[in-house]
Amino acid sequence: MTRRTKAELEALVAALEGENAALKAGGSGADATATDVIIPATPLGVTVHRRSRWWAVLSSTLIILGLLLAPIAVVSSWAKVQLSSTDQFVATFAPLADDPAVQSYVSDQVVTVIEEQIDIPAITADLFDGLAQLDLPPRAASALALLEAPAAAGVQNLVSTAVDRLVASDAFSDVWAQALRVSHRQLTATLQGEADAALSISGGGELGVQLGPIIEEVKKRLVDQGFGFASNIPVVERTIVIATADAFTTAQLVYGIAIAVGTWLPIIALVLLAAGVLVAKRKVRALVATSIALGVVMLVLAAGYGIANIFFIASVSPDLMPSNAAQVIYDQVIELMRSTTTAMTVLAFTVALIAWFSGPFAPAVKLRGFIGAGLDSVRSAADQRGISTGGFGVFLYKQRVLVRVLIGVVASAVLLLSRPLSGATIVWTAVIALLAVLVAELLQRRELLADDAGGDEAEAPAAETTGETPGEDDTVTEVVVTEVTSDKLS
Repeated sequence: MTRRTKAELEALVAALEGENAALKAGGSGADATATDVIIPATPLGVTVHRRSRWWAVLSSTLIILGLLLAPIAVVSSWAKVQLSSTDQFVATFAPLADDPAVQSYVSDQVVTVIEEQIDIPAITADLFDGLAQLDLPPRAASALALLEAPAAAGVQNLVSTAVDRLVASDAFSDVWAQALRVSHRQLTATLQGEADAALSISGGGELGVQLGPIIEEVKKRLVDQGFGFASNIPVVERTIVIATADAFTTAQLVYGIAIAVGTWLPIIALVLLAAGVLVAKRKVRALVATSIALGVVMLVLAAGYGIANIFFIASVSPDLMPSNAAQVIYDQVIELMRSTTTAMTVLAFTVALIAWFSGPFAPAVKLRGFIGAGLDSVRSAADQRGISTGGFGVFLYKQRVLVRVLIGVVASAVLLLSRPLSGATIVWTAVIALLAVLVAELLQRRELLADDAGGDEAEAPAAETTGETPGEDDTVTEVVVTEVTSDKLS
């Protein structure tokens, strides 16, 4: 039976009384009078419908805005961390020093710089010219001329070998990390376009690191090995490109905004999604739909990384660096974003699954009933064997809502404090939380509360079956209809 408000009942009573009075007064003209009686219609239903529609529009708008901001929040958060945290910046790029492809690329660049600064063939030629002036025998002079080219090649090979050994050593990793740290300390100056910044960003969006510290270390080692000519290597202010993206150029324009946006945009996106769910009429359904949509958005973002990878490799290889080195650099740069996206995807679908299981969906209701029946069977079997949680089980049943909330709070705290957040952490946290809920449900003792509940529990099944509880308004409506019918019959 449809429940009515007091105002609707009063309007209905007034209309029925007027109709009854007209029937009594009109006698034989009762039918005509009854036809002319107009029962006032309340606009309440229309108002409620319009209000619900506007709440639905607001909910959809908030959720859509949150979903649109979610991928931007992931990228901006990564940018903020890379721009503001020197340790995170070094942690992102330092592992590149241990990759063979990057080591080969750096070695080639260092050798090229050294050979540009020191003309080894010319130095070798001068040395052999000096030896030729020592009035050597003809055969010795001829042999000396034949040794000039191999000697120059040998020196070049020694330089290349020394560079390769340095780049492959642990010392290079330390030098590389130090160069990155120094570069990042001047990052603000770089983004502001200062000429003396260690990290440079070109107009084409090329991010480079100084080779100066690396060349100085090579120079020192060559001198220590007896190659005195290495002392002639001057101080070199050259950078090598380690990444290329238009975003680097854009970052110069929006550096100040990026720090603030990277901090607040993830929070804003989360608040919009939560608000959209809270204002929805069917909150559980809205939570399921929002979580699934967020998971799909994260999957699209992950696919975007793959597309960006293709464009990045095509833009830097082979003009700037070999494709294998470019691939390693790209993978390392986006590793944090990729892991964050994966974690968000797993979290979104996990929340959707939990919300669906807790919702009014028919399969979920049947599944919960099946699990509840299984737990009841286990409790009954335990009781038959004298195993009971007694008063503790009664306490758990009375505080079951609090227990579930505490489990949810602990699980949420684990996810919030886990850095970096991974998909495995989310899955295992959800599994452990669900197991904790099942254990709490198993330990409860509902039947011991029958005496305290009185007859309320006996009436509960009937209420659950019908889905409605009789109210005062329904009783009043029935009385009014009965009285009017009696008056008509009289």
